[in-house]
Amino acid sequence: MAKTLAEKVWDAHVVRKGEGEGANAQPDLLFIDLHLLHEVTSPQAFEGLRLAGRGLRRLDLTIATEDHNTPTLDIDKPIADLTSRTQIQTLRNNCAEFGVRLHSLGDAEQGIVHVVGRSLASRSLA
Repeated sequence: MAKTLAEKVWDAHVVRKGEGEGANAQPDLLFIDLHLLHEVTSPQAFEGLRLAGRGLRRLDLTIATEDHNTPTLDIDKPIADLTSRTQIQTLRNNCAEFGVRLHSLGDAEQGIVHVVGRSLASRSLA
C-alpha cells in the first residue's frame, strides 16, 4: 500500500517502534533533526530541563529565533510592551544558560520560526 508523505517522513525518523496497546501503550520514539525555538513556548521547555537536571542533547541541531514578540520598527530600541520584552529577555537568558544558538533582533538569520526552519532545511538538503 502506498504511504502518504507524512508517513514516509515519520518512518524515516523512527528510532524505536512503540509497543503495547491501551493504557500501557508506548509511543514511537522519533529522531528530530532540527529543533526550532522561539520566545513564547520555550520557557516551559527550559524549565522542564532544569527540573529534570538535564541539558540539551544536540545543541548542533537546536536554533532559537526571536519571533512572535518582536517589533517591526525601531528594533534598536527597548521593546515597549513589558510582556513582549520579558519573553524576549527570557529566551535570551535561557539560550545563554543552555548554550543555544540564538538569532536575535538585527541578526540576518532572525525571523519567523516557521520560515527559518524551511530556509535551514532547504540549505541542508542542497
